[in-house]
Amino acid sequence: MSQNKNALIRYKTIDKCLQNQYRKWTLEDLMEACSEALFEYEGKENSVSKRTTQLDIQLMRSEKLGYNAPIVVYEKKYYKYEDEEYTITDIPLTETDINVLTETVSMLKQFKDFSLFNDVSDILQRLEDKIYAEKSHTQPVIYLDKNENLKGLHFLDILYQAIIKKVVVVLTYKSFKSREPQQFIFHPFILKEFNNRWFLVGKKKAALPIVNLALDRIEAVDFDFNHPYAEENFNAEDFYKDVIGVSVSEGQRVRNIRLWIDTHNAPYVITKPFHHSQKIEEHREGGSIVISLKLNINYEFERLIMGFAEGIEVLAPESLRQRISEKHKKALKKYDQPVK
Repeated sequence: MSQNKNALIRYKTIDKCLQNQYRKWTLEDLMEACSEALFEYEGKENSVSKRTTQLDIQLMRSEKLGYNAPIVVYEKKYYKYEDEEYTITDIPLTETDINVLTETVSMLKQFKDFSLFNDVSDILQRLEDKIYAEKSHTQPVIYLDKNENLKGLHFLDILYQAIIKKVVVVLTYKSFKSREPQQFIFHPFILKEFNNRWFLVGKKKAALPIVNLALDRIEAVDFDFNHPYAEENFNAEDFYKDVIGVSVSEGQRVRNIRLWIDTHNAPYVITKPFHHSQKIEEHREGGSIVISLKLNINYEFERLIMGFAEGIEVLAPESLRQRISEKHKKALKKYDQPVK
């Protein structure tokens, strides 16, 4: 058992003893009680010394642990709480405690779209009430990027339940390319979030490739309990290890990519790598760098590159360089024309 846990057991034991106002507690009594408590937890003799018990009382009295326990000595040998209602289990929250709890509650509430949130919602409500009672008008300092108006979020829990219970779903889905929604069965494997957007990953049929469907394009979800679920040993980390985002084309090979990053963007790319395969190949004069990546080129990666505009130049492969070049040329033409 760790020393920290031993100490916590001793503090709680001393606290429990001193709450009993009907008995007089000497230092030796507290030592014996702590020794017995540790024996119950560890199953072996572990005598607590006089020096240890004195230090425990001193720490409990101090502000170091946040207890400020009103332990007093009377008749020169007995210990008690001056405040008979005091206990270390009911100490007020510190300002730091309040701030930490406020941010924790705020972050947990981001998952309110899942039913698993219901299991802790009552606890969070009590925490919020406690925080408000201790310090009203506490302003959060952590904000997670989440679009509450994003369509499809109400399907999160239905799909989550289907995945963990391995149930086939019937989806009514309208892609950006379709004029009318389509209905089909789907075997859901995981839910994946990328760039503040949720996707359902799975298969339409066991023999077909894995695909991702945007939740904001789903119009309806139903269950098909009669259709057998396509059991598959799907590993999300392996499946997405060579891509950025959610688009994965089966059979596509990993490409060796080289990018030049200008001086302004180099620190950003160094401190926030595009991908785990990223390596710095060169530090060029003026502060620019050349990086290499090994991944499958997809829509999300190309969009990421385009987002840096003139700050990134594709050095290799040539096919990607030409594709990005054409996109920049088309974009430039838009700005060569007067605003409509």
